[in-house]
Amino acid sequence: MLEELSIADLQAKLSTGELTSVRLAELYLERIRTLDRGPNGINAVIEINPEALQIGQQLDDERAAGRVRGPLHGVPILIKDNIDTHDRMQTTAGSLALEGSIAKGDAFIVQRLRAAGALLLGKTNLSEWANWRGKPSVSGWSSRGGLTRNPHALDRTACGSSSGSAAAVAANLCTAAVGTETDGSIICPSQATGIVGLKPTVGLLSRTGIIPISHSQDTAGPMARTVADAAVLLGALAGPDSADPATRRSARKAPQDYSSSLQKDGLRGSRIGVARKMAGTNRRTLEIFDSNVEVLRQAGAILVDPVDVPGYDKFTKSEVEVLSFEFKTGLNRFLATRTSSARVRTLADIIKFNEDHKDKVMPYFGQERMTASQAKGSLSSPKYRRALATARRLARTEGLDVCFRRHRLDAIVVPSGGPAWLIDLANGDAINWDMESTSPPAVAGYPHITVPAGYIFGLPVGLSFIGKAWAEPTLLKLAYAFEQATSIRRPPQFLPTAKLGY
Repeated sequence: MLEELSIADLQAKLSTGELTSVRLAELYLERIRTLDRGPNGINAVIEINPEALQIGQQLDDERAAGRVRGPLHGVPILIKDNIDTHDRMQTTAGSLALEGSIAKGDAFIVQRLRAAGALLLGKTNLSEWANWRGKPSVSGWSSRGGLTRNPHALDRTACGSSSGSAAAVAANLCTAAVGTETDGSIICPSQATGIVGLKPTVGLLSRTGIIPISHSQDTAGPMARTVADAAVLLGALAGPDSADPATRRSARKAPQDYSSSLQKDGLRGSRIGVARKMAGTNRRTLEIFDSNVEVLRQAGAILVDPVDVPGYDKFTKSEVEVLSFEFKTGLNRFLATRTSSARVRTLADIIKFNEDHKDKVMPYFGQERMTASQAKGSLSSPKYRRALATARRLARTEGLDVCFRRHRLDAIVVPSGGPAWLIDLANGDAINWDMESTSPPAVAGYPHITVPAGYIFGLPVGLSFIGKAWAEPTLLKLAYAFEQATSIRRPPQFLPTAKLGY
């Protein structure tokens, strides 16, 4: 009954009384019990909101009284377990060190979701500490939540760190979800599970109340089965927050309704650069990419093929240095907002907790990234400032900006990634992709959307549209037109392994 229903579908059923928000929540909760739990489940949901049905009843009462707050009214949404909620749910980043931690207040984006009438159904599992703990890590695993699996093939990764949000959306355990990204943590899980994921411009969405890695790159973003649903959710999330200086321009840059950008012929006349050097060498992925590019051409896009993004692979060292510095400073500030009962107050406390409980916290991988961050100095350090300036110069002014300006582009397209790799708890992630899609827009702070683009042995792969800062309306327009021209997405079958010919 719930499979593949969109926000618009659900609103139609809610408005006629065919469904209520309470019944809708009950149906999703039953689906979670059936498909998410147990040894053969995908394990995407780390915690159910114990007040979900009560909230649903309140929203039903509002609807009956003639008050509908908007397109998300009564719609069940899951959010990642690094986003604060001031309710009976915990916020732990998947870590046992924060188990039992209740936030003093809602994250700013949670305030906006509640104001929009969204029904917060629960929280999703993630790569512990958003994948900034050890290397090589196991994407989608956390000491509190266990391992999230890909619903298309249960022996495959759902990628990370927003693995639970992606798997839950793909498996129809919610209508849509919220993830977070520093570099690839929305895009990779979305493309690996066959959904739409949007990493916005840094500063479009507030980061207040979200466990941080990097204030230079962190952002939350919508994850949904369709571009239209992603647009609705983005509209609810976006807006300025006085507590997050990065959002100062959001008031002028965020339209009230992203859905107005959705045009079936949105590709016509758009200038799109094809970044073939970033596309890798995998034959099957390139065949899908070539067919995607032909769709763009047939839909009327003006293709600049190929384009070169200068230095797209040159800033990894600087990026890691920036993240190492910013993680320590940002996390210590965040932990200072916890209640006095919190068992950890600093990064140093977390590192010690992990060592003291390493049998439960570190059975598969360590905490090398954390210890490296702990060794860093303050953000006034010349080493940090040089690394930040270098990363931004290579990603922005000498990288993406050059490409966009030189070719007068509306967007750049590239494969989002390859098929999901096999889960390997002994050796960690075994990413076998020689392509790049996430780091240039992540380091630059620019928007990036992935859309289902094809399948390899039943494993999804996505097409990425990368834009200039604040170009979310353009990216949504292009992605929607591509989606409408192809209709590639199909629901997962929860197969034990990838299947030839599927």
